[in-house]
Amino acid sequence: MQAIILAGGLGSRLRPITDYVPKPLIPINNIPLIEWQIKQLKKFKINEFIICTGYKTDQIENYLEQKDNFDSKIQYSTEKSPLGTGGAIKKAAKLIKEKSLLVINGDIITDIDVRKLYSHANSIALVELRTKLGTVDIDDSKITNFREKKPIENIWMNAGIYHLDKKIIADLPSKGAIEETTFRRFANKRNLIGVKFKKALWHSIDSHKDLEECSKALKGKKP
Repeated sequence: MQAIILAGGLGSRLRPITDYVPKPLIPINNIPLIEWQIKQLKKFKINEFIICTGYKTDQIENYLEQKDNFDSKIQYSTEKSPLGTGGAIKKAAKLIKEKSLLVINGDIITDIDVRKLYSHANSIALVELRTKLGTVDIDDSKITNFREKKPIENIWMNAGIYHLDKKIIADLPSKGAIEETTFRRFANKRNLIGVKFKKALWHSIDSHKDLEECSKALKGKKP
């Protein structure tokens, strides 16, 4: 299985850090995000990676070369201007040799066993929705209890990890988000499968607070 890592974003919400380094090189407990991802995926026998880059590509390539690509085959698909997730996958398609491929957003840290997606041609990993804020219990307009933020049971969200049949490439936009275009059409035709991962370690790094919370969750752990 080949894996595409979507790592071309500007990471604007993580400025000023991303003024100096691209988002994939932001360290989580002294280990860059992209290193967490590659090492985790290697646990599931993935050794070929296509990194979709755009912003500060040279820094990403230099870092991975210094690490000898973590004993993996790594290729790059570089965008001159942002193409969105759908466009990035479509551009990288010429490097895909297998009948299917794995795609992961470049700002995710997770221990999800991606092999569980392989049984379905076009499948999406799902995790339970996590509240950003604490919740309350209420009785007749009166608050009776405060609860810490937690997953909301049986409300599922897109985890940003996809197993795709190579045939889907023809349906991808040259520019635009796969989630807003191809996935919507496929969902309307009931051609997408959701694979649920309950109580999975999963963090999306979109803000400085996300960095802080992810660092705490991974304290003492190694990829």
